[in-house]
Amino acid sequence: MSKSITKITRRNFVKAAATAGLLIPFSPSLMAKSIVNKGNAFVVPPMDTGTREGNQVTFNLSINAGQTMFFNGVNTPTLGINQNYLGPVLRAKRGDTVKINVTNKINEVTTLHWHGMTLPANMDGGPHQFIKLGQTWSPQFKIRQEASTLWYHSHALHKTGPQVYHGLAGLFIVDDESSDLLGLPSEYGVDDIPCTIQDRRFNRDGSLSYLTAMPDRMMGMQGSTILVNGVVTPTLKAKSTLLRLRLHNGSNARTYRLAFSDARLFHIIASDCGFLPRPFQTNEVRLAAAERVEILVDVSDKKQIMLKSLATSGGGMMPMMRMMNSSPEMNIMLIDASQAKQSPRKIPIELRNNTLALNPKSAVTRRKFDLQMGMMGGGMGMMGNMAGAGNSGTSMFQINSKSMDIKRIDFQTKRNTTEIWEIGNSSPMAHPFHVHNVQFRILDRNGKRPHPSESGLKDVVLVQSNEKVRIIMKFPEYSDSQTPYMYHCHILEHEDQGMMGQFVVV
Repeated sequence: MSKSITKITRRNFVKAAATAGLLIPFSPSLMAKSIVNKGNAFVVPPMDTGTREGNQVTFNLSINAGQTMFFNGVNTPTLGINQNYLGPVLRAKRGDTVKINVTNKINEVTTLHWHGMTLPANMDGGPHQFIKLGQTWSPQFKIRQEASTLWYHSHALHKTGPQVYHGLAGLFIVDDESSDLLGLPSEYGVDDIPCTIQDRRFNRDGSLSYLTAMPDRMMGMQGSTILVNGVVTPTLKAKSTLLRLRLHNGSNARTYRLAFSDARLFHIIASDCGFLPRPFQTNEVRLAAAERVEILVDVSDKKQIMLKSLATSGGGMMPMMRMMNSSPEMNIMLIDASQAKQSPRKIPIELRNNTLALNPKSAVTRRKFDLQMGMMGGGMGMMGNMAGAGNSGTSMFQINSKSMDIKRIDFQTKRNTTEIWEIGNSSPMAHPFHVHNVQFRILDRNGKRPHPSESGLKDVVLVQSNEKVRIIMKFPEYSDSQTPYMYHCHILEHEDQGMMGQFVVV
């Protein structure tokens, strides 16, 4: 017999949460004693440019289990790609045809999804392209988009959250000839620096703590320890007075408000899928889960500055609502510029307009999506359903009143056509919404123009509670009536519990 789903309101949500004991504050994280160690050195991820023959580039990736020493003398069981935790930064050029041999050496099914890449559906690395233990999956596709900072990560059905949390993720940088002419900092690891930011929670024995309390499922997994490229709150010894930081939110759920401790100005030059038309000067940028942003920061004053995430408050709402929409101030990483050498680079006045034409007048279809957190038959029914995440049946996490069903295609669209999507959020918390295979522009938020930092092409958009966001996208030439792409909340625990759908391009 089917169960009815009731959309969450403040009153019934708080009542249900109280019934399940969710208004009790989080238990303190059980963390290794050495968490207070200072002076952890910043680590630049290894860069892998593959084996090149003309425009053909081959990468060989191994998904494996290992151990990582996040704290002195403590080994933490982790997952990694060609290493113990996280993966190398893959790098290729627009126009290259890449072949990526991915071998699974862990004792569970996994995938690797090329997040932000436009590519054929059967190469996407979503839950349909699963890799069993001992198998090698070898997608091959041509890189068609402009220079950008993309990433790759596990997208295994119902297992994306734990697999990414334990380390299955890495960056994928795309270059092109036009970006080389902008005169931007471009020496990898010197003045062009990748920074994958993650929050993690640890047990006393140093192991990663995952989904130990019901709020972890409801709000997504959040931790009190910050890692940058797998290092706890590191210190970057700046080698140049003008730094290009490729900031990537690799966290499962947390949204950051990034700013420097002295509130200094910096310039945003790129978002998820490429450059803004011109640098935008600010002293703060919001970065939701899975989003990327490139910034230029001038450290010619030779000071030490902390990159922080500023506190956010849920305002005067009830306790659980406040918990769902607030975050404490957190230190991300220290930049020590005392030994930085004068950079020959300058902040450009203009960057470039992306060549992807997205004209609202050319839209042939308009679609509406509602991100929902519902209740099943009262408070305990809701919580019991959450505890059964990953099992068959109806989930409280839905899009348009439907939870993910791998056997169901939600709609089809046509290749080479433009669509406008309106994403509404009727739930009590914000959700980062991601669409596979497309790069979109944000048209408006509740009818108002988006912030200048969101003026570039994107593949993730954060939708606040009770907000409606319109995005415009053009579907590339790839078509496959049998193999779907995904759209979903990028709070990974929400995705795993059903806030995801599927579409095919024909």
